[in-house]
Amino acid sequence: MNKLFTLILSITTILVTAQNNITYWQQHVAYKMDVDVDAKNYQYKGTQELVYTNNSPDVLNKVFYHLYFNAFQPNSEMDARLQAVTDPDRRMVVNKGTKENPKYESRIAKLKPNEIGYLNVLSLKQNGNDIKYTTEGTILEVTLNTPIQPGEKVIFEMTFEGQLPVHIRRAGRNSEDGVALSMAQWFPKMAEYDFEGWHAHPYIAREFHGVFGDFDVTLHIDRNYTVGGTGDLQNPQEIGHGYEDKTKPLNVLKGEKLAWHFIAENVHDFTWAADPNYVHDILITASGTELHFLYKNSPEYLKAWKELQPLTEKALKYFNLTIGEYPWKQYSVIQGGDGGMEYAMCTLIAGGKTLNEIVGTVFHELAHTWFHNILATNESKHSWMDEGYTTYISTLASNKILRGGDGKPNANGYRGYYFAVKNEIEESLTTQADRFNTNAAFSIGSYTKGSMFVSQLNYIIGEENVKTMLKKYFNDFKFKHPTPNDAKRVAEKVSGLELDWYLNEWTETIHTIDYAIAKVEDNTITLARVGQMPMPIDVTVTYVDGSTEDFNIPLRMMRGNKPTSATILKDWTWAHPTYTFSTSKEIKKVEIDTSQLMADIDKSNNTFEKE
Repeated sequence: MNKLFTLILSITTILVTAQNNITYWQQHVAYKMDVDVDAKNYQYKGTQELVYTNNSPDVLNKVFYHLYFNAFQPNSEMDARLQAVTDPDRRMVVNKGTKENPKYESRIAKLKPNEIGYLNVLSLKQNGNDIKYTTEGTILEVTLNTPIQPGEKVIFEMTFEGQLPVHIRRAGRNSEDGVALSMAQWFPKMAEYDFEGWHAHPYIAREFHGVFGDFDVTLHIDRNYTVGGTGDLQNPQEIGHGYEDKTKPLNVLKGEKLAWHFIAENVHDFTWAADPNYVHDILITASGTELHFLYKNSPEYLKAWKELQPLTEKALKYFNLTIGEYPWKQYSVIQGGDGGMEYAMCTLIAGGKTLNEIVGTVFHELAHTWFHNILATNESKHSWMDEGYTTYISTLASNKILRGGDGKPNANGYRGYYFAVKNEIEESLTTQADRFNTNAAFSIGSYTKGSMFVSQLNYIIGEENVKTMLKKYFNDFKFKHPTPNDAKRVAEKVSGLELDWYLNEWTETIHTIDYAIAKVEDNTITLARVGQMPMPIDVTVTYVDGSTEDFNIPLRMMRGNKPTSATILKDWTWAHPTYTFSTSKEIKKVEIDTSQLMADIDKSNNTFEKE
């Protein structure tokens, strides 16, 4: 009987553990690539050995690779979308019309054969045997000879060639700043397979989702080019270019090219940039992280890029304290690309003639490290989680470090959301990143409304709970690709409140918040919910004698209230459109949400004052 009981207990424990971890198994990739770069012609050839571990409970009959550079060809899906959207990214089009009647023309459609981007897979083997594959735009579809069993490791061996396109978006040759090679999304990359299945989405222009793993990359490039990017350089004494230990002798090999050997562990991408005219500075932070800065050796950039360096260290310290410790040895800020774009252990940043031109962008892209590179939510499905959390925390960092503020959340960034609501262009945050009808709806939703998700949590669960939530979210889900529900559950566990209603209303609908002061008679106040979305309500009452009193009305669905010094009133149900309460003294003024953190779309009805 004791043996039977022990057996039943063991099976139950295994089943419960498996159920709890079902979402969080991770596929694993280990890349070893050797790439020869023809910098003069913007082309390269490479070999790739990929050890793929199927940690899923599923048998895989196919695998898929991303071939991102194929997007930069006339009539690609990216080109077609660019020509169809009403507000195209201006970096990607030529505008020959007038301001009143613009006529956009796709830059991709005009690319010549020697200007396009491409990634061609020349051969592919599975465990030494040739396998069939087809290229469908930016996706390589591979039919396996032998299915990959749960828990099995397989080795894919590939040869490939690529051409770096004229710089149009993110990656490319000869950027506006004159950077020679911005090498992002440049190699055949295994698509993510998780509890939802394959994520082999075509590259249209926007977000990414990748498999965590290790990269061992050797780049052979003309010896006068300085390279920076993902990973730690393994042979600095053979390279120089500012990476070497000045206390040791250099041993730079002869020949036209140098072999740059990088290793990066537990990342989901590998990006690099190269230019023969880079300045390379290194700043060792107090925490031991090496900050590398690579930028054009031109008088117009030198001052701002020097001023940027100590501020980047301050931002790194801020994010380490408010979210969690940066886990890798180095981080590189590299002039290249367009605007700013985050990658594993590095970012590509355009411009820098003045500090103000780039410092806010660097803060934002550095903050992405925690949300894009470590937590690594599925940006394609949930772009608001990465962009929103990043915008929230980088805004706080900028306010504190650059403007001397208190680092507290405020509603200054809500204007874009109010614009979207007023002009009826808002779309649900559950919209796939490439499927938004307009670029404006994507940007306002992902960045602004996404960051407001966190800002409003300060109003709903309290500022200290949000601070704790950010750290717990990072520690609980780093390197796990968390979902929106995971983020919500962390907030619930920290606050003790129920927040399913908030996640649903704010991300899955376009319901708006609008509360009003309906009536004030004597010492009785009646409030009304005008909008569709419910919220807890903070009310500040000023009495005739000049004193004030704060009230908090919890939303019943919360099953509790935030920590507050306000007088807590009986909760308000979602179904009841009005709510009435009385005060102890004669009323002079009533205000809803003096913090302004609640995104009430009509504040004209939020204040009552006796004449």
